[in-house]
Parts: sequence; structure tokens; C-alpha cells
Amino acid sequence: MEIKETDNGWQEGMAKSITFIVTKDCQLACKYCYLVGKNEKERMSWETAKAAIDYILDREHDEMFDTESVIFDFIGGEPFLEIELIDRICDYLKVQMFSRNHHWFNSYRFSFSTNGINYDSEPVQRFIGKNIGHLSIGITIDGTRRKHDLNRVWKHSNGEAERGSYDDVVRNIPLWLNQFPGSSTKVTISSADIPYICESVLHLYSLGIHEVNINCVFENVWNEGDDIAFEQQLMQLADTIIDGDLYRDYACSFFSEHIGKPLDPVNDNQNWCGAGRMLSIDSAGNFYPCTRFAQYSLRSKKAWMIGNIHDGIDKNRLRPFLTLDRLTQSPRECINCEVASGCAWCQGENYDAADTPTIYQRATAICKMHKARVRANNYYWNKLYRKLELEGNREEYEKNKPARKPETC
Repeated sequence: MEIKETDNGWQEGMAKSITFIVTKDCQLACKYCYLVGKNEKERMSWETAKAAIDYILDREHDEMFDTESVIFDFIGGEPFLEIELIDRICDYLKVQMFSRNHHWFNSYRFSFSTNGINYDSEPVQRFIGKNIGHLSIGITIDGTRRKHDLNRVWKHSNGEAERGSYDDVVRNIPLWLNQFPGSSTKVTISSADIPYICESVLHLYSLGIHEVNINCVFENVWNEGDDIAFEQQLMQLADTIIDGDLYRDYACSFFSEHIGKPLDPVNDNQNWCGAGRMLSIDSAGNFYPCTRFAQYSLRSKKAWMIGNIHDGIDKNRLRPFLTLDRLTQSPRECINCEVASGCAWCQGENYDAADTPTIYQRATAICKMHKARVRANNYYWNKLYRKLELEGNREEYEKNKPARKPETC
């Protein structure tokens, strides 16, 4: 019997991730957004973008840029608000990589995470048509209308009631899936929307999205009992997926066979986050080890810059990130945890939540939510394996059986 696997895709290869923060503006004011300093003023100029590109491509053989492939990531705010600039940046990158015979030419990808509101606009569609073979675009839709509109609301309501963005986004989902078949979406969970997890994942399946990447926010927003409600929602979702045979054609990142086990301190000591091996550039031409270290991403700490387009990268400012691993930043409780595998962290949140300006203090607000996820995973995989064992003689029949339409919770 086949089980739908998560598509790790091209981006899991040996690719350098370079992010252009083209704007700090967005049409929405999502309540769980970690970008606390969004504004309408800070926009990247063409001159800054060009200088950043020239600096990077001039250093093809530097150890920071000698990866086999590259992902040029564009974020905001909402990146497609600056589609004309992005189009010019991408054209320049392609021409320069070709003319320099750069090893990244034809081994690159332009990546976007968008709110989807102006996805169908003529400039965006023209850009997509021109670059379709080298594009990765994810549209964020949080699930059902009530879950999506709970957090993803329009800004500048002018005293009117909050207006959700669900209808403005969902209308573009068919076009997006037609252009990027098999694409996944990213769903964020915070305390207030836990009751809508199950119905929202199933709703996204019904829209034709076969892979749902979903995660809890790393910030300390969790209330008493959230972990129990979270576990119950995941178990309800597990029942629906397994009883309805949805696991054959659909995937949800909350369910993974590889989480919830102890970690060997010697062989499993990698850093979860790629901060320091990535590069992010803001509108002023400053370099960061990750976008999460730019000032508009931080609540209480100062930005951690590692250089700029004029002076280059200061590798001494970068050095602390290159020594990070699980042991150097985790408390003893995390190192000895019996369900440690799969417990994620964000290096920027670690820094922002730390007692001092350090990246060596791991934030643990997500701990109880990870443990709840592990319990639900145990339930999911035990139930699925029992079902597969019982139905072993019907495997050929099940492989050819039409997938059932997702039910509602």
C-alpha cells in the first residue's frame, strides 16, 4: 500500500540561500507575524540590489558562495508588491551568471512565499511566464475561512471591523496549482486557532493541495491546556486521514515517522537552523546571517549585522554561527529529552528571547507543543500500521482504489 511522502524537493540539495528583503510593507497585518517592524517606507532600490549581486557574484570561489546551487529568495512584507524590482533583479542575475560562466548558471531557483493576493496580476503572471522553469512559489492559506481570517487580516481598517483575506487568496489557488502542480502550502498555528487544525488541513486537501506544511509559532504565546487541545486535534485529524485512506494521496508535515526519539549527542548534534550559512540583504544593503536577525524581525534585541555591500562580510561577526550545534545551545533537559528528535528551533527567536544578546541560549516555549505532537504521532503511526497489516492481502485493490474526498471534522 502506498503512503504519500512529503516532497523534500530541489531545495534540500546543496544550495546557498540568499534572501533579498525587497520591502517591509504588506497588505496584511497577520496577528502571529514575527515581522514586528513592517512599514511602508523601507524598500530596496535597484542600485542596492545590483551592488549586492555584484558583490556576491564577484566572489564565486569564496567558501561562502562555492555551493553547487543557489536559491535566490525574495521576501517582504509581501514580495510581489515589488514585482518590477524583482523582475529586474532576476533578469540581471541570469545575464550576469551567463556572461561570467558562473557555476550557478542553470543551477539556481527563484523562491517566493506570498500571501497570494496579487498573484493573478499581470506583472506577476508575466514574471512567472518568463521564469517558470526556475521558480518555487508558495501561497500561504491557513485553512478554512474562519481559521484563515482569524489571523490573516487586512491592515488599515480605518475604524471598521477587521476584514479577513481568505476570499482574496482562495480565488488564486486554482491558478497557482495549475502553474505549480504538487505545490505545498505553509500553515501557522498559534494558541487561538488550535480548535480549527483538523478542519483546516482537510479543507486545504479539498482545494487540491496535497501537501500541507504546518508548524506552531516559536514565540512564547502558549496558554495552559493548549498542548492537550493540540494533541486532540491531531488525533482527530489522524482518524480522518487513516479511516478515509487519505494518507495515500495527501501529506501533512505534523505526522512524521522520524520524530519523538532520543538523540545521540555525538551523531545527532547538528544545528536545526541554517542561520549563518544563509545570507540576507535589506533595503539599506546590510547583510545578515538570516532575515530573522534584521531589526524588523526582532522584538527586543538589536539587529545582528555581518556586513554590508560597501565593506563586505565581516567573518568575525559570522563566526559564532558556524560553531552552533544542538549541544552548545540546549539546556540539559533538551539534551536528555526522550522525544528530542524533530523538536525544532529558530535561531533568531533564540536570540530575541535570550536573557543576554547571545545565540547560545535555546528558547523552549514550544516544548510542550512538541511533546503533544509526538504523542499524536505515536497514535497516528500505530493506527496506520495496524490498518496496513490487516489489509495486507488487499494491497493491489487499495492501490487502484479512487481516493475518497476529504471529509469534514
